[in-house]
This record gives sequence, C-alpha cells and structure tokens, in this order.
Amino acid sequence: MIAFASFTDFLTMGNHGAYVWSAYGLGLALMALNAILPLLEKRRYLDDLSRRRRRERLL
Repeated sequence: MIAFASFTDFLTMGNHGAYVWSAYGLGLALMALNAILPLLEKRRYLDDLSRRRRRERLL
C-alpha cells in the first residue's frame, strides 16, 4: 500500500500528478464516449427509420 503524508502529496504524486490525473481523466472521458455514442447512434437510426416509414406511408 502506498501512503502519502498529506492529501496534497497524493494529488501531486511526486510531481507526476498532472500526468497521472490527466491520464485518468482521458480514460474516463473515453469510457463515457464508448457508452454514450452508441446510444446516440441508436436514437439517430430509429429517428431515420421512423421518418422513412412516414414518408413511405404518404406515397
């Protein structure tokens, strides 16, 4: 187990904090995109399908 003297030491991580926390942030952002983008694509597909069906009914 790694122990830090203070919370500030934990955040700075021996002067590597900027790299560590930006890597965590980027990783979380990419995981969020992997969850959100398919849902948005599904909604776009269903909207397009609905539009096509309405158009075909009108013809």
